[in-house]
Amino acid sequence: MDNQNNAGKCPVMHGGNTAVGSDNMDWWPESLNFDILHQHDRKTNPMGEDFDYREEVRKLDFDALKKDLHALMTDSQDWWPADWGHYGGLFIRMAWHAAGTYRIADGRGGGGTGNQRFAPISSWPDNASLDKARRLLWPIKKKYGNKISWADLIILAGNVAYESMGLRTFGFAFGREDIWHPEKDIYWGAEKEWLAPSDARYEDVDKPETMENPLAAVQMGLIYVNPEGVNGNPDPLKTAEQVRVTFARMAMNDEETAALTVGGHTVGKCHGNGDAAALGPAPEAADVEEQGFGWSNPNQGGKASKAVTSGIEGAWTKHPTKFDMGYFDALLDHEWALQKSPAGANQWEPVDMKEEDKPVDASDPSIRHNPIMTDADMAMKVDPSYRACLDKFRADPAYFQDTFARAWFKLTHRDMGPKPRYIGPEVPDEELIWQDPVPEGSTAYSVELVKKKIAETDLSIAEMVSTAWDSARTFRGSDMRGGANGARIRLAPQKDWEGNEPDRLAKVLKVYDKISADTSASLADIIVLGGSVGIEQAAKAAGHDIHVPFAPGRGDATDAQTDADSFEPLEPVADGFRNWQKKDYAVKPEELLLDRAQLLGLTAPEMTALVGGMRVLGTNHGGSKHGVLTEREGQLTNDFFVNLTDMANSWKPTGSNLYEIRDRKTDQKKWTATRADLVFGSNSILRAYAEVYAQDDNEQKFVKDFVAAWAKVMNADRFDLQ
Repeated sequence: MDNQNNAGKCPVMHGGNTAVGSDNMDWWPESLNFDILHQHDRKTNPMGEDFDYREEVRKLDFDALKKDLHALMTDSQDWWPADWGHYGGLFIRMAWHAAGTYRIADGRGGGGTGNQRFAPISSWPDNASLDKARRLLWPIKKKYGNKISWADLIILAGNVAYESMGLRTFGFAFGREDIWHPEKDIYWGAEKEWLAPSDARYEDVDKPETMENPLAAVQMGLIYVNPEGVNGNPDPLKTAEQVRVTFARMAMNDEETAALTVGGHTVGKCHGNGDAAALGPAPEAADVEEQGFGWSNPNQGGKASKAVTSGIEGAWTKHPTKFDMGYFDALLDHEWALQKSPAGANQWEPVDMKEEDKPVDASDPSIRHNPIMTDADMAMKVDPSYRACLDKFRADPAYFQDTFARAWFKLTHRDMGPKPRYIGPEVPDEELIWQDPVPEGSTAYSVELVKKKIAETDLSIAEMVSTAWDSARTFRGSDMRGGANGARIRLAPQKDWEGNEPDRLAKVLKVYDKISADTSASLADIIVLGGSVGIEQAAKAAGHDIHVPFAPGRGDATDAQTDADSFEPLEPVADGFRNWQKKDYAVKPEELLLDRAQLLGLTAPEMTALVGGMRVLGTNHGGSKHGVLTEREGQLTNDFFVNLTDMANSWKPTGSNLYEIRDRKTDQKKWTATRADLVFGSNSILRAYAEVYAQDDNEQKFVKDFVAAWAKVMNADRFDLQ
């Protein structure tokens, strides 16, 4: 055999795992990407199916861990020396940039998963050098092992950093469970280059409120706003408006935003004392010898003062390792002028400041430098609302410290969900409205009696099932908000949402109110039980005797326990499970369905079973018949799948999101459908699931799977059961 032509060839498929074109999405970018439903499969998790982090962390020696973290703050390492011998600023930035990716629109981002360890976040330009912070934490993670997640450790390090510099923090909660590969469910923007001009995210960059939802950061690769100004052009008043919108999209008001800005910049420094162009590639692009490090600096020479990250250079205050009131003295008592950092970045420096009021060099205490302010800092001084906050804080230091501590706690815990998910000795006793508190519900009632009373009403199966679904579908696994617990569907704003059909909802709730008054069952429990009654009746009508699992104990939240404005982002604009969307969107209906399924924590098979079941139960919004592919509406059958896959039918578009299903021989119209229906026959993956449920021998399996998926959604927010 002549092997000469094969000499030097790679013995494996070259680029098979990384090359463009190796994934179906490269060839057919309009296809549905189901990775978001299955991205955290057990196959990626090295801990095994029996590992329960929330149980492990309860075994942690909390005091010993904090003692080690406090010691680490001033244990400067030669390979990455600490500014002024204290790592506090670095660890605060690490924790802040982990938590600060959270946005309220879809609840995604935040520090709750340890996602800062993975691309793209690990390699964002705004996260330069945070790879060093996590590596400094590695000996502690190694020591405490399974009892502390990276997600918890990253946030805790920031908390301890503040404590070590003099802040009395509001508290801390453990319970964040790590993920083990990059998240694919988070849309960070459509730009294809880092730090692309922010105009791409706005209908009008001069109107920050026009920034594309659900985004909060103004440019690709930034956490918040550009510290040099809008698109890098200094203008504090314009920056103030971007700051306001960005922080509002993180659920922060003006006072919280001002407190976070001041408290965040009271300690630490910016780094730009060198040539930014000399830095090596980000961690994800660095070669193997870097061992996960990025942004290598050939000119640093082992000195903290020579670090380059943002390009801005300098500390904000005279004492960057102390949490004090120095920020107010520097910003408000001096005039500031635009200057250039050694790296060429725009920054503000004082026009005239006494030498003794300046901070010393991060490596050499015999040298003093001007403090600096970013454009966002100057915004705090010139914007009337922010300036009023700063004046109030300065007049009452205790109020400022408490306001900042609370805002920091909110920033670092917002994506953890309700307080029952909090673990550890430093969980605050105070109940905070943004934690969506729900009173404990009663279990001292007869579930069967309540079900009997529901069954005796004149409510239809569709009314009972739809009401239960609408109550539970608000749940978001992204930040653990929403769900049926609390029965907030009966309160503003949910009772008036178009997707909840207010008239139908009011009718059902009036009936349930009487049942609640006659028993000790909460409305939240009754709403969910109503769905169970409807499904059991529908299954029985189809010849299946089933029991829908139910766990009592949900409570009824009050208006006083409900921050109505913060619930607006949970309003559904589309619900493919009920074949409804508020209006036409650029995003396809099937993509909106996929997004909702992911937030609910569903797999693709679970999503398929739920859609097929809810169609035949007649739960479409407004009683629409689109996709109700059955002559036995109200019975829990597999007819949706049988008729969708029946080759006796043909399919014809009649509008942008409307189709007719016709008899192939007679051309007689049989049903109408939407894209959210037909995708289960057109997409190869979903069709494979649909065919399983359409088989003659799988109707029982379908009913079983539907009930299991239904119970999963109804109990998604029952953290007391998990």
